[in-house]
Amino acid sequence: MASKLSLRMVPGVPMASHVPLSMRALSTCRRPNFPVTIASKPSSLVPRPLLQHSFRRTYADAPAPKVELSPTPKPRKRFRFLRWTWRLTYLSVLAGIGYLSYQVYDLRHPSEQFDPDPNKKTLVILGTGWGSVSLLKKLDTENYNVVVVSPRNYFLFTPLLPSCTVGTIEHRSIMEPIRNILRHKKANVKYYEAEATKIDYEKRIVYARDDSEIKGDIMTTEIPFDMLVVGVGAENATFGIPGVREHSCFLKEVGDAQKIRKQIMDCVETASFKDQSDEEIKRLLHMVVVGGGPTGVEFAGELQDFFMEDLQKWVPSIKANFHVTLVEALPNVLPMFSKQLIDYTESSFKEEHIQIRTKTMVKNVTDKYIEAETQSPDGSKQIEKIPYGLLVWATGNALRPVVKDLMSQIPAQAKARRGLEVNEYLVVNGAENVWAVGDCAIANYAPTAQVAAQEGAFLARLFNTMAKTDAIEAEMRELSAKQATAKPDDRKAVLEEINERQRQLRRVKQIGAFSYSHQGSLAYIGAEKAVADVSWFSGNIASGGTMTYLFWKSAYLSMCFSTRNRILVIFDWAKAKAFGRDVSRE
Repeated sequence: MASKLSLRMVPGVPMASHVPLSMRALSTCRRPNFPVTIASKPSSLVPRPLLQHSFRRTYADAPAPKVELSPTPKPRKRFRFLRWTWRLTYLSVLAGIGYLSYQVYDLRHPSEQFDPDPNKKTLVILGTGWGSVSLLKKLDTENYNVVVVSPRNYFLFTPLLPSCTVGTIEHRSIMEPIRNILRHKKANVKYYEAEATKIDYEKRIVYARDDSEIKGDIMTTEIPFDMLVVGVGAENATFGIPGVREHSCFLKEVGDAQKIRKQIMDCVETASFKDQSDEEIKRLLHMVVVGGGPTGVEFAGELQDFFMEDLQKWVPSIKANFHVTLVEALPNVLPMFSKQLIDYTESSFKEEHIQIRTKTMVKNVTDKYIEAETQSPDGSKQIEKIPYGLLVWATGNALRPVVKDLMSQIPAQAKARRGLEVNEYLVVNGAENVWAVGDCAIANYAPTAQVAAQEGAFLARLFNTMAKTDAIEAEMRELSAKQATAKPDDRKAVLEEINERQRQLRRVKQIGAFSYSHQGSLAYIGAEKAVADVSWFSGNIASGGTMTYLFWKSAYLSMCFSTRNRILVIFDWAKAKAFGRDVSRE
């Protein structure tokens, strides 16, 4: 007999409330009209299916709770652009590193060269400046026996030379050895580190002198030529002013930048010497720059930066007396720039405490002061003495002796004064097979590096075209001789070849005269600001400020001759920014 479940009554609470939920649900089910005894174990009186059905109905008949599923997240379109930008940047960096690695490898591993045919014409190139190096870079040297003569066995990127005077850039970072350039040509190129002392136009001979410190047995030699390119540049013009060459520093070569560097620190250290008078200290710390062109303006800006960012930190005693003055004979500086950029430069110099003295013409130079003729607002002129510690002469070009001598040998150059006059193909007037490029040539353009580089590139195209023309004409002569002795059946084929060579010759000869394309003018004016007058379609864009300074940097980097130069210049800029410029004398 099944044991019965005992239920204890709680006073005041109905018994139904003490019955479990399953039991109350069971009481609502249809059941037979006989009493049901609830036991601890299922009784045989209550059918098992009925009991299971009552419990199932309790839960199954209840409505199922709605489960809200979160929608599938859609990709955010606003971040898709950033992901692609990152991928493109990543791939661009990898491609740049790969290209840079290839450039460095190619620079370090030149291919084998062959000697050109000795029967070909001898092309002699004088100088390793902008014009000559631009010519060498694009010339097919296998078409000629090329000989380079220059006392400087490197190419110098002159636009950044003012930065070398104060240590912003190391001078070797803007030098490209000429051997690096010549070694990468297909055919062997001879180079002689010597100075061309005389050009004998009638005999077609260049006389070269070895000026190295270590002298060999042969001091002077003769170099015959069939074609000659004169690209020796120009000297600094003193305009016949007494004392300029003896007491001033020029800014044209690496040695000039090193000399200026030493003299700046000599002035600073001497001014700090014990018992110096106030007048002498002011003189020593007065830096005078003569010339308001891009070179003079950039050097004045670099010098003031050197003082503001470095010198006054390490030598505080010079702070009250250090002063930079820019002297210009014309009414304003940077005459090749637009009026608004000239005004911007002058106002920037005023903010940087650089004094500009226009309409001031130097008449005499001594070891301690310059005598200059100044013009007052009323038009009167007077002579003023301007004391200085450092004098930098950055104005004007003069002819080199070898160019003067060549001009004296050519009657058509008798009236020339500023250089060798050339025609539209850069051929020296009155001469044959002699060309001139750069500062020593007068082609109705300003004597700038940009002009010289374009002239050199034009001559390379011209010489390559001439070589192709000579080769086609030689083939035509051979075909003509072959046609004269050919059989009637073969004569038609030979005539077709001659006609094809004539068509090639007409295409090759389609090279126009030299035309200069001005890309713009740039100048750094100090305090991380620059001015730019850039050609754009049919007009110019004039700008100045910090953004122009970044453009100035990027433009000069792109103009550097090789990947090696670009990397070194970037490292120098980063080093100067992180550690400052060196204030040592050497």
